[in-house]
Amino acid sequence: MIQPTLFAGCVPEVAAGLDGRILAVGEGARSAAGRRARVVRLLGRALPGLIDAHVHLEGLADRHLTLDLTGVSSREQALANIKAWSEKLPPGGWVIGAGWYNDAWPDKAFPTRTQLDKAAGGRPCFLRRKDGHSAWVSGAALSLAGIDRAAEDPPGGGIDRDHRGEPAGILRETAMQLVAALVPHPADADLDGAMARALAELAALGLTAVHAMDTARGFGSWQRLRARGALPLRITYNIPLADLPHAERIGVRSGWGDEWLRIWGVKAFLDGSLGSRTAEMLDGSGTARLTQPDLVDMVERCARAELNVCLHAIGDGAVRRALDALAPHKEAWSMWRPRIEHAQCVNPKDMKRFARVGVIASMQPIHAVADRELVEQYWPRVAAHSYAWGALERAGARLAFGSDAPVETADPLAGIEAASVWRRKSAHPELAVSRAAALRAYTSGAAYAVGMEKDAGSLRPGKLCDITVVDEGRVIATVVGGQVSFLRKPPAASRRSASKPRSRP
Repeated sequence: MIQPTLFAGCVPEVAAGLDGRILAVGEGARSAAGRRARVVRLLGRALPGLIDAHVHLEGLADRHLTLDLTGVSSREQALANIKAWSEKLPPGGWVIGAGWYNDAWPDKAFPTRTQLDKAAGGRPCFLRRKDGHSAWVSGAALSLAGIDRAAEDPPGGGIDRDHRGEPAGILRETAMQLVAALVPHPADADLDGAMARALAELAALGLTAVHAMDTARGFGSWQRLRARGALPLRITYNIPLADLPHAERIGVRSGWGDEWLRIWGVKAFLDGSLGSRTAEMLDGSGTARLTQPDLVDMVERCARAELNVCLHAIGDGAVRRALDALAPHKEAWSMWRPRIEHAQCVNPKDMKRFARVGVIASMQPIHAVADRELVEQYWPRVAAHSYAWGALERAGARLAFGSDAPVETADPLAGIEAASVWRRKSAHPELAVSRAAALRAYTSGAAYAVGMEKDAGSLRPGKLCDITVVDEGRVIATVVGGQVSFLRKPPAASRRSASKPRSRP
């Protein structure tokens, strides 16, 4: 006979019922579980299941299918990796990949198509920059897309050109789609295998749920994995703006789905990124990917359809435009939870507007660590209100934290450290939040951001039994719905009593 489960040895102990929900926490857990309970012994502090409020699951899966240039230290090394990868491809095969980051190279200039043409042997190539807002493409790819000297920049995008006016091999923002539309996709079985690996890696980081910013291709994969009972964590999906007409047509509303896979909002890009030099700033610099009339139309349609919005806005100009568009729709419906994604630079005049308009600041603390040199170089005048989690919190904004993986590491413990300890030791320590506040942003704040505060975000009876167990700065176990999705095997020599926790998240 199947019995309840007792997660014992961790602090607090937790009892889970057959329905995957919490029966009791702490002193009453053992009696609530009963004498015949299945006992899972863990070591460390039991936290509410950690949630990543902004992740790109397709990008993480693609790392297992395409060329990963993450961490490559120079242009020369990137070209060597591209050459080695391309030599294994069949004739006419595309070189597809991501992760290159010229700001970390000795020569920080953006790479060119001529360099890529030589390394890839004339193949069509599409390589996304680390931030996903620029792509390095080859001459063959440009030719297939019909991008030549006479091609015009698309609205919200740009085609870099050399001194002769020819396409230089870098496409920014919406211009990337001119080539991306031609890139072949993997077979469903291959995608599902890579996606399963990516999700398992997230579970090993202690994540029990994520908010995914992906396409219908990813949603199809998650459905297939869900049907096989192969999801190790919960996924809330935010559809791209291009799919809003389809959602309107079939009447999908925020919250459709189940506890494992559901639809919540609509994701739209207002601007680009700091790294690609396309963040939309109040000084007029950057790129506006979505015009204000189109943004206002989107927000009105989503409010009417009872679909939430997730607005990518990195520069202070884009953040202000987002707040302006959302202001007339405060409390549009009972579950209206509009979000600004990233909000990396917020003008002080706009800080209190988040709370006043009811907008969630969905932010990724780890970005501040990776971007610190770029901020000093490109944003020195606005650094005092960039990555301003503490200032937004004091202004009354509700915070939801995530990673933006694969742009940065998906490790939530690293994110908590960045928002608290790292920020206090770096420039503008007043922008830090406490460790407790950072933990809330990864738990109850993230749960609230997708309308799941009654089911997740804290360890209370009746809620889903999602737990992250941490000891000495490491994830020991991840529990989702009362089932262990990850368990670290401790070295035999380090098995100790679990009478009290010895670490903090």
